Amino acid sequence: MPLSSLLRTSARLGPTAIRRSRRAASTAASKTSSPSRPLDSILIANRGEIALRVGQTAVQHGIRVTTLYTDPDSRAQHALSTPFAFNLGSVSAYLDGDRIIEIAKEQGCQGIHPGYGFLSENSEFARKCTEAGLVFIGPPWKAIEDMGDKSQSKKIMTAAGVPCVPGYHGENQDPAFLEAEADKIKYPVLIKAVKGGGGKGMRIAHSKEEFQAQLQSAKSEARSSFGDDHVLVEKYITTPRHIEVQVFADKHGNSVALGERDCSIQRRHQKILEESPAPHLPDATRKDIWAKARSAAEAVGYEGAGTVEFIFDNDTGEFFFMEMNTRLQVEHPVTEMVTGQDLVHWQLKIAEGAKLPLTQEEVEAEIANRGHAIEARIYAENPAQGFIPDSGTLLHVRTPATTEDIRIDAGFVQGDEVSAHYDPMIAKLIVRGSNREEAIRKLAAALEEYEVAGPVTNIEFIKMICKSSDFISGEVETGYIEKHRDELFAQETIAPEVLAQVALACLHDDATLVNKKTANFEGSAVGFGSGYQEHNLSFTDAASTSTDTFNVKVRQTGGNTFNVTIGEHTFEQVTSHPNAKSRVITSFFPHTRLDTTVIRDGDSIVTFQRGIQYRFAIPRAKWMEKALGMKDVTNSVLAPMPCKVLRVEVQAGDVVEKDQPLVVIESMKMETVIRSPQKGKIAKVVHKQGDQCKSGTPLVEFESEGEELSN
Repeated sequence: MPLSSLLRTSARLGPTAIRRSRRAASTAASKTSSPSRPLDSILIANRGEIALRVGQTAVQHGIRVTTLYTDPDSRAQHALSTPFAFNLGSVSAYLDGDRIIEIAKEQGCQGIHPGYGFLSENSEFARKCTEAGLVFIGPPWKAIEDMGDKSQSKKIMTAAGVPCVPGYHGENQDPAFLEAEADKIKYPVLIKAVKGGGGKGMRIAHSKEEFQAQLQSAKSEARSSFGDDHVLVEKYITTPRHIEVQVFADKHGNSVALGERDCSIQRRHQKILEESPAPHLPDATRKDIWAKARSAAEAVGYEGAGTVEFIFDNDTGEFFFMEMNTRLQVEHPVTEMVTGQDLVHWQLKIAEGAKLPLTQEEVEAEIANRGHAIEARIYAENPAQGFIPDSGTLLHVRTPATTEDIRIDAGFVQGDEVSAHYDPMIAKLIVRGSNREEAIRKLAAALEEYEVAGPVTNIEFIKMICKSSDFISGEVETGYIEKHRDELFAQETIAPEVLAQVALACLHDDATLVNKKTANFEGSAVGFGSGYQEHNLSFTDAASTSTDTFNVKVRQTGGNTFNVTIGEHTFEQVTSHPNAKSRVITSFFPHTRLDTTVIRDGDSIVTFQRGIQYRFAIPRAKWMEKALGMKDVTNSVLAPMPCKVLRVEVQAGDVVEKDQPLVVIESMKMETVIRSPQKGKIAKVVHKQGDQCKSGTPLVEFESEGEELSN
């Protein structure tokens, strides 16, 4: 709108309309005008479940989809989902914006959908797409630029009347100056990468003494993840909730808030569970936070899908702007469940120039009638070891049945490889109930049906959250996991029936391998001939730090019947029927029937029984380890995952205390400090900065136990 027209019409416009008109005038220079047109071919510049998710909606609406993959992803599901798939090459090539634009033009694509992560919030990529005549299915590049800079975004939000957390958001990055600003704010403070996201480049300093170490760590991770180590320093709210609002805006000045999501259950500043609506949020606050989110979108001339994230102070009931994610969120299915809308379709329509499908009033009417939704992120990671990522082949995957109220967005199937090069999320499980209580029950029930063997996952940990009384009552905050650590990391007792089933499955499996001719499971192959045998098997609990061994004695008493003894427990005349295809062994005990999934991979065993996962190992004798040439790693600190060594904090001869930093590693774009498990003297630093290490590789070796430490 010309400025003269804006001035003439100001007198008859309301406050919101004036703000929208000014927004249109001030942001017009950042947009390259193009005629509105239907999209009939798009390229998805992403991988995994989000590439499949976007492709599904596009195909449903007659849009041809082109996908991309890298060398490690050549057999990934998103790469196989369409005949129009192109190899970018190296691991990091999902960030090669110029090559992606070149492929899109070569294939006659009209638009590019960036998904989330990678280039989705890269303003330069969005600008280049527009200049190349491609529709960037996201907001204008200037809005991405403004909101991607956390210092600039807070200035814009303050001017728009959106409350912000007290802190320093300026250009001065001198460590001493930043520490002085932290002193003014008062501890604890949050150090956060200006270009950050996903919890990367974020550290908490609880005191002046630890500020500089946390600042160095935040800056290092920010450089690695975003190529920019600028940080801001803010007051850290001690009992915060993470509440975010899904917003949409079109090219015609309309905006809506599609409800809020509570994302307070987090680890490493990254979300595990998201739900909508947020529990125990007063209606007046709910409406206010929606209004502030719309104001935030309007203040930057927003278009398309975005999420305005707020910190909610449980103590005071106040909320503060944290950041705006200028893309579709991982947790967008939660909002789809409670609104009944396809948000990817909304993105496509708005990119074509259409108006928003619903008004704010219509959105609120949908939300009022659709209950409560929760999303659980299924990660390949080990919660018991600090949530470190895991990788490897998915040996076994069995998922809950999907319904109108149970949805699974997955990027992997059984047999796929979870790569150490990318984010370790395997899938998202989303459920909906008529209220929060029902939604939690449905989530817990679905998780009990979810079986994954191969990489360690967080499924068992999420089950523990679903049982936690404070979570059930809605008493959540971002520090929930740490404050409920004892409850959430409690070890499950291993019932003797579990061990019996594992032993029987192993015997059936071994019999099949040894003599396939006698592997008739109607008449068990375990006996091998006329006389029945007695077998002694041993297992250790791979999910525990305990070195205790479980001994199981199995005596065959008939064709497919056994007596099984574990400690003081003896089960007589157990009838057992394995199914090699499903990997389920069905046994009839004197008191119950059990259907147990047993997945064996060498000396590792993963078992699922009555909704609980157990992990076991078959211990090797010392003579076997020597025969196999296995190195004794008793006094070594091992790499917990495939990784790159970023920094080495010690050298040979150093005497270190328990929990002292030894090595800083990076895996899946996440920085992890490896700390000393004991007081001891360093004998050898095995790997130097920049080395790539496999999981289980020694990083640091200690002198042998009992050797006297020198002062």
